[in-house]
This record gives sequence, C-alpha cells and structure tokens, in this order.
Amino acid sequence: MGSGLEPDQEVLSYSTESTPNISTTDSNLCNNLQCYMVLSKPEKNAIGSICFLAGPVTFLENILVLVVILSSTNLRRRPSYLFISSLALADTLASCFFTISFVDFHLYSKGDIANIYLFKLGGVTMAFTGSVGSLLLTALDRYLCFYQASNYKVLLTRTRAKLAIVFLWCVTIIISLLPLMGWRCKTRLDPPCSRLFPFVDHYYLAFWMGLQLVVLFLITVAYALILWKANRHEAAMGVPKLGRPSIKGQTRMRIDIHLARTFSLILLILAVCWLPVLSIMMLDVMVTLEKIQQRIFAFCSTLCLVNSCVNPLLYALRCRELRGELLALFRCKTCREHTLGKTYCQRNDNNSGKKKKDQTVSDSNPDTISESVDNQQNSIQML
Repeated sequence: MGSGLEPDQEVLSYSTESTPNISTTDSNLCNNLQCYMVLSKPEKNAIGSICFLAGPVTFLENILVLVVILSSTNLRRRPSYLFISSLALADTLASCFFTISFVDFHLYSKGDIANIYLFKLGGVTMAFTGSVGSLLLTALDRYLCFYQASNYKVLLTRTRAKLAIVFLWCVTIIISLLPLMGWRCKTRLDPPCSRLFPFVDHYYLAFWMGLQLVVLFLITVAYALILWKANRHEAAMGVPKLGRPSIKGQTRMRIDIHLARTFSLILLILAVCWLPVLSIMMLDVMVTLEKIQQRIFAFCSTLCLVNSCVNPLLYALRCRELRGELLALFRCKTCREHTLGKTYCQRNDNNSGKKKKDQTVSDSNPDTISESVDNQQNSIQML
C-alpha cells in the first residue's frame, strides 16, 4: 500500500482519510475499513438491541453465580462448581468485552490504532475460548462422574480441578494475545487478511477455529457417551414376573430420562450458537467474503453472547444446591430449607435404611450429574 505507516500505527476509522485510497479494480483488495463496516442503519439497530439486552443480563446472571459459589464453603469444595465458576467468569468477561468492542466498531465506528483493536479482540477471544474450554471441563467432569462413580472423588480432587482451571486460562490467555504479540496480517487489510476481523491473519483464524471445533467435538463425544450409557441402563433394567418395572428400574429410568433431556438440550444450544459462526469463519479462510456474508456473520456473532446468557440457566441455576445457597444469600431460610430439604432428607433416610420405596421414585429428579450418581448409588444400596 502507498503509506509508510506500520500496521500498529494505522487508525481504525470509518472515514477514508486515515487509510490511503488505492485505485484498483481488484475486488479482493480492501482499501479501508469500510470493507468491515457493512451494516445498514436498521441492521445496526437490531444488533444494538440484542447487545444492549443480552449484555447486561449475561453480566448480572454470571456475577450472581460467581457470588453464590464464592460465598459458599460447601460449593467451593466441589470440583463441579469450580468448573461452573470458571464458566461464569468467562461468560462475565464475554458480556463485557464482546458488547463493548462489537458496539464500538460496528455501531459507532470508533477509531482505534491496530494494537488497541487487537487488544479488544484478544479480550473477546479470551472470553469465548475460556467459556468453551470451561464447558469442556464441565463435560469431562460429568463423564468421570457417570463412568467412574466409585472412584470419582479420587480421580478428580479439588486440587486437580484447580490445576485444570489454571492450565485452561493460561493457555487461553496466550492464544488470545498471539495477534497482539505479532501473529497478525502483514498486508494490513488485503489478503491473506481476514475479511471478518481487521489485521487478523487467515492462518491464525484457521488455528483458532480448528481449536474450537476440536473442543466442541470432545464435548459432544463426552455427552454422547453419557447418553449411550444411560440408554443401556434403561434397556438393561430388570422386569419382575408381573411384568412391571422394579422400583430400582423406575428410579434409574427416571434419572436416565432426565439426563437425556438435559444433555440433548446442551448439545442443541451449542450447535445453534456456535456452528453458524464457525462455518462462516471457515468460509472466510477459504474465499473472500461478500458483504452479505459479513452481515450474516455479524448477526451470528450475537448468538455467542446469547450462549453466554443461557449458560448460567443451563449449568448453574438449575442445580438445587446452588439455588439453596442463592436463597440463603437473600436471607430466605424457609425457602432454602424447602429447596434443599428433599435432597438432604433423601440422603439421610437412605443411609439409615428407613426410606420408603415409593418415595425413592418420587424424589429421583437430580439437577446435576453428581446428584444423579449419588441418588443412583443410594437407591441401589437401599434396595
């Protein structure tokens, strides 16, 4: 290009004054940042509404989850909730970094030098990479809890869970800062630069996209194996002579159905929120995107923020123990006892051998995979 400026000195501005104009007929060349700011006014209003609604809601939800877990000694001791807190932290960062950077660039066309833009983009990358990585840790935790129920507490201790979280975030931070440390597009805005993100090299985008696909694949495999074993449990339940399922069979089948619904919902949400974005990124690596494809990507990007908004409801607030601790924070002891009473009473009665068989079936509706395994083991011991 006809400028002596270095890439980190180039100003991100909607105007063409900060980037020299080049007379060319090559449609693959991008003369200025107008190539990236493709949204019309109605599209800006629509995306702005999504960001201004989902952003604060996501922030408040995840902050609430973090406060509840950090304020509870019981929850902090359990690896499952450590992984959920890591997920909540990542989604909190996503609500801040994504909303601010996306709105500034696409809606307000705010100008930044390249290093500041890549720093903001690194924050978004770090948040979403940490979120998906935390989802993988949660999936592996549930896989171990289901397949290695008897050795779960030995295999996954609190120390190992903390080390896994620290390792995840160290790798996440390094990967996110690679463009800022030098792995950026050497041709400024022209190919092989991404047509989705200014100054981002195609090879880095392909690397990050491939990493996300591998992580999502591992999450899918973990939940698929859990569902497969749950179906085997349901098919293998013994049927007594009268042709009616045993109490043990009814309990296990209820738990398996609950798990199947939960994990199917998890996989569906992951697919809807992430596959469109990753598909367009893959297309960006292979060909030069048109403006319509860039517009579609802008809308699909908001689905990642929606995923961060749904995660607290799907992974945290559905847990009975976390809801009990949440109610305790608001000094609602009566509500807390009502919420937690069934769980604690069930465990105590199962250990003493005095629980009735029909009550075993009625209360077997676990909220977490660890509660599922505990309930299964208690029910089997009683019978």
